[in-house]
Formats: sequence, structure tokens, C-alpha cells
Amino acid sequence: MEFLAFILVLALAYANGTNDVSKAIATLVGSGITNYRAAILWGTCWTMIGAGAAAFLAGAMVKTFSQGLVQTGTVIPPTVTMAVLAGTMAWVLLASRTGFPVSTTHALTGAIVGTGLAAFAGESLLWPAVIKKIALPLLLSPFLALGLSYLLYPCLRLLAARWEGACLCVIPASRALVALDAQGSTRTLFQTSTLGQPVLAVPSQCDRSGLQGLSVGLDTVHWLSSGLASFARGTNDAPKIVAMLLLSSATAAWPSVSIQLAVFGGVTLAMGVGSYVGGLRVTQVLAENVTTMNHTEGLSANLATSSLVLLSGILGLPVSTTHVSSSTIIGIGLRNGMQAVRWPTVQSMVLAWIVTIPATAALAGLLYWILSLVF
Repeated sequence: MEFLAFILVLALAYANGTNDVSKAIATLVGSGITNYRAAILWGTCWTMIGAGAAAFLAGAMVKTFSQGLVQTGTVIPPTVTMAVLAGTMAWVLLASRTGFPVSTTHALTGAIVGTGLAAFAGESLLWPAVIKKIALPLLLSPFLALGLSYLLYPCLRLLAARWEGACLCVIPASRALVALDAQGSTRTLFQTSTLGQPVLAVPSQCDRSGLQGLSVGLDTVHWLSSGLASFARGTNDAPKIVAMLLLSSATAAWPSVSIQLAVFGGVTLAMGVGSYVGGLRVTQVLAENVTTMNHTEGLSANLATSSLVLLSGILGLPVSTTHVSSSTIIGIGLRNGMQAVRWPTVQSMVLAWIVTIPATAALAGLLYWILSLVF
């Protein structure tokens, strides 16, 4: 039973990757910075780094989902755990297949409530905790994300107007950091003559190709913000999935550190495989079918997403990466007017969000009944 539960955890992690990798990288494609495959690879790498880091950063989230929703002393049979995992996985995979960005957090919440009602008639669920720790953060996060992206964009637009066409160039051979403006004028910000060799002279004028080094421009910041959002998603989602293995334990503690690291390692790998193999469909929807965006708008959406999701993961508040990222993109579109948002797509997304909890509750409850007959 424990081995089967672990396999289901890996399957859920895979399903999560197929649906959620899009949330941090869609703006890269939508704003024309890169193509789908490069964006998905970038998001996959940072998601895996974040999921691995969650083993050390997201203990509060693990406790929220493994012990904070049921009454102390409740004996939870393994069939409950398997029903929650199987029901959530099936719904998320179906959504990924059809191209709908849904919330794994919502799906897990619905599955836990559904199996709780089926197994204990709802008596063992801590309803105040379900509302306070899960329902309220999930309900508030879309509005916070929409408002933050709406307010953040003007600030970034002013910064981008001054930075457009400019970049920083790191020149290892010269041991120099050089600022380059849109006209090609350079200004040396930092030089060093240590290590026994002189610093080469940096020209006062150049045609950009004359500087050989690592350039950091507005597009680079967008890449970094996307990586940060993917990292935040990994730290937010991995502990929720891992916590399901502790659902039937007496305490929210691992038998040993090695087992904890092994489980997080397996979940990290499964999320990475799912992200890279199956992340295209939902990414296309968010990148092309919600609104058009430029570099600055995409950067604003990603910064709002990464800051909210990373903060919530550290605090143990299970916000939905789907709701946050989708809402930031909608918020960017609203800045350009109601007509800039493709409302049929948004309506379909919101409908999927609304249906997720009751659908997974019913599906997980049905699976619990079937598993109870089998085992």
C-alpha cells in the first residue's frame, strides 16, 4: 500500500508538471522573447530547483496539508490517501490534455474534502482550518495578483523606457562591468587590476559588437523573473504533493531525513519530466489566447507571480499558482482596456477553476468507495 501511494505521488507530480510549468513561462513566449521549447526547458529546470529546495524551505506547507485539516487522533486509512492522489491526478491530467490551466491546490483540496465526507461523513475534517488555511488564500490570491500586476506595470514601464536599448556588459578579459546605452556609448562602472594583470582599456564609443562579454538587458531580467516564478512554483507545489504521504501518519514528521530527501527527489524528478514532456498545451493557451503583451507587461506579470507565490510558500499559505499567474496576465490585459482581454478564454478558465473542487471531491469520493471494496 505504501509503495502504491508513492507511485501515485509521483504520478500526481508528473500531472502537476504538465499543467503548471506554463504559469511562469507563458509571458516569455507571449511577449516574443523566445520559443515554446526553450521556455519550457527553462521553466522545467527552475521548477526542479524549487521543488528540491522545498525539502528545506516549505515545512509549513507540508504540515498544512498533512496534519492541519483533520482532527487530532483521526485514523486515516491508506485508501483515503490513494483516493485523494488518484482523484487529483486524474483531474489535472484531463485538464492538461484539454489545455485548461487548473489549480493542483484546488484539486487536492476538493479531493481531501470529498474523501473526508465519504470516509468520515465530514466529522473528522477541521472545517475552520479548511476555510482559513486553504479557502481564504485561494479566494484572495487572484485579486491580489491582478491588483499587484496592475500597479507594478507603470513602475516597470518607466524603468523600461530609460533602459530600452541599453544593457550591462560583463567583460571577463577586461575584468570590467560596462554600461552601454541605446546609442552605443559606454561607461565603465567597475574595473579591477588584481590577479597581477592589467585591465584592458574600455572604449568610450563602440558598435556593440566591439564588446565581447555577457550582456544583461531588459530581456535578461524577464528571463530571470520567469526563472524566479518557476522556482517559487516548485517550492509551493512540491510540498503539497509530498504531504499526501504523511496524511495517514500520526505526526507530520518523516521517519528519517534520508526518506524525506528521497521522496522530495522523486517528486522533483517527476515534476520535471511532466513539465518538459507535457507542458506545451496549457502554455499555448496562456501565451496566445488571453491577451497580447510586450516585454515590460510580461515582466510585470512574472514579478507579481513570483513574489506572491514564493512568499506564500514560505508562510505555508497554499495559494494557487494557476490563479496567481493567470490573474496577473489578465491584469496586464485590463491595463490596455477591456477589449484587450479575450473574454471567452477567460470565462472557460474561470469555469474550470469553479468546477475543479466539486469535480475532484466527487471523483475522489467515488474512488475511495471503489478502493474500500478492493482492499
